[in-house]
Amino acid sequence: MVMPQDLWQSSVDIPQESCVAESKLDLLQGTLDLMVLQTLATMGELHGYGIARRIEQASGDKVLLNQGTIYASLVRLQQRGWISAEWGTSSNNRKAKFYSITKKGRKQLSDDAAHWQRLANVMGRVLAMQDEGGDQ
Repeated sequence: MVMPQDLWQSSVDIPQESCVAESKLDLLQGTLDLMVLQTLATMGELHGYGIARRIEQASGDKVLLNQGTIYASLVRLQQRGWISAEWGTSSNNRKAKFYSITKKGRKQLSDDAAHWQRLANVMGRVLAMQDEGGDQ
């Protein structure tokens, strides 16, 4: 059984449009991994920096990933066999590790995306509840 305290995995910076201070967004476990898998499935082979920038771009710069956070996810996904990695040369002529999604990773992406969609639908219904009992 997963306990609520076990659901929190990592923090990413969320820019505040109306204030100078930055706050942290705690991502539910598996959320960043799902974002990485989706990015690789959509964009094809990318290096870690490219994956992080694409996720930031797709989020409208609401999620800012630091290097440690993205690489921890990449190591975890590689250990699970959901992505593979090969050394290559980046566009600025530097040696970089390029990641791609595996067949096993595509299956996991499909399963996880369906799970998160169901969860989002349930949360939407719960958050849309009207006060049926009146004010207390």
